[in-house]
Amino acid sequence: MHTRRTHRRTRTGSTRFRAALFAAALLATACSAGGASTSAGSPAARAVGSTEAATAALTPLPQATPSELSPYYEQKLAWRDCGVPGFQCATMKAPLDYAKPGEGDVRLAVARKKATGPGKRLGSLLVNPGGPGGSAIGYLQQYAGIGYPAKVRAQYDMVAVDPRGVARSEPVECLDGPKMDAYTQTDVTPDDAGETDELVDAYKEFAEGCGADAPKLLRHVSTVEAARDMDVLRAVLGDEKLTYVGASYGTFLGATYAGLFPDRTGRLVLDGAMDPSLPARRLNLEQTEGFETAFQSFAKDCVRQPDCPLGDKNTAPDQVGKNLKSFFDDLDAKPLPAGDADGRKLTESLATTGVIAAMYDEGAWQQLRESLTSAIKEKDGAGLLILSDSYYEREADGGYSNLMFANAAVNCLDLPAAFSSPDEVRDALPEFEKASPVFGEGLAWSSLNCAYWPVKPTGEPHRIEAAGATPIVVVGTTRDPATPYRWAEALSDQLASGRLLTYEGDGHTAYGRGSSCIDSAINTYLLRGTAPEDGKRCS
Repeated sequence: MHTRRTHRRTRTGSTRFRAALFAAALLATACSAGGASTSAGSPAARAVGSTEAATAALTPLPQATPSELSPYYEQKLAWRDCGVPGFQCATMKAPLDYAKPGEGDVRLAVARKKATGPGKRLGSLLVNPGGPGGSAIGYLQQYAGIGYPAKVRAQYDMVAVDPRGVARSEPVECLDGPKMDAYTQTDVTPDDAGETDELVDAYKEFAEGCGADAPKLLRHVSTVEAARDMDVLRAVLGDEKLTYVGASYGTFLGATYAGLFPDRTGRLVLDGAMDPSLPARRLNLEQTEGFETAFQSFAKDCVRQPDCPLGDKNTAPDQVGKNLKSFFDDLDAKPLPAGDADGRKLTESLATTGVIAAMYDEGAWQQLRESLTSAIKEKDGAGLLILSDSYYEREADGGYSNLMFANAAVNCLDLPAAFSSPDEVRDALPEFEKASPVFGEGLAWSSLNCAYWPVKPTGEPHRIEAAGATPIVVVGTTRDPATPYRWAEALSDQLASGRLLTYEGDGHTAYGRGSSCIDSAINTYLLRGTAPEDGKRCS
């Protein structure tokens, strides 16, 4: 999937916006549900075409832990103060390569907030906000550890581990701040051969930077390996089964765990689900449709507001899209000043990212209207640049988190590239532009980046059945931009014990977004083990 920066926004403030970070990243990487690593647990999958879904299922690992992995499973964590009140941190070791555990380790950052009581302690609740590339520890400390329902926090130790290559866990780094600035401003709707070459060069420079930074680690940041790390953590924490809440890409990570370790799978909530059976091109195309669905919802709301800069109550939603596309075209010809200390202007690519960022949470629609008004009517691009910077997790000093770097590293390893050449993208443009007249062209070209990755993919599309697992709750939002609702339907159908829980609404993910129906169903499941009836719908 595309995830450029922190699209995933966490909104309790900016936390929710980041929490659902999974989403479209114009220059980032093709959205990837990821595949299985060849090192273990790989499906016996046949080759999958550009639009064909996989039929082979992820193979569970043997129930017995191999003796060579015992030192990892039996390690003791040395907990220390995190510097954040109420939280403790530790470092866990995992094998760099599970097929060759004696050839080196990767050090993973872990954090927890112990159960506050009263009530019986139910064990550990592991959380992951998505990405790939989102910091689970940041999510825990900024939102889940303080914002999850009090009853849940009372009975569970709230726990997070940054996956390998992410944030505090030996982070992959690719470009410095100035180079990343240039990368994010690269035109992703090339008009001629020269602009196409510039885009390809940008992808190559990004990939080369990642390869130079972590040549060994880059081969071992797959979702399968991250899921195996979670099983080590489960054992180290003393839990017989894994209890887990994953959002966006975190649903693929959690489902992969269930597929590999169905006998160790406890209460799993997969919110904003991905479909692991789809190849990268199909994933990107369906996500493009998802952003169009979300934009149409925004457009209908916008024209009902007195401050909508894209039309009024008499303007059809399709025309709203045409008006926005016209604005993007104007920026392509002449970027707007944005009052940026580093001299950046609002380019077409940055503006598009800013708009996409606001699609993740309907709570950001007012901010988007105000930012578009400033840009369109006052020729001030500052507001959209702020939205874009939040998506990329660009800091005030001009530096970037490693979100986008880790995002590409995981996605490009998990699935074969969506496209292998600019010519393939051009051939696919009509299909992508039909899926979204506003975003289709840019999202198609953004899907080219993995073509130049320095490491070959180790995964393939596959189904996940997790036969023998206890009920797994799969949550889908009907107008989710980044993880289309049909993906939740598909994953819940694949999982032998899947229970589909539907939120009829806007935005990315559903838990903690204001629906008492959704929250009650998930809380009851986490606290009592009673899963909602399959097909339950909430609004």
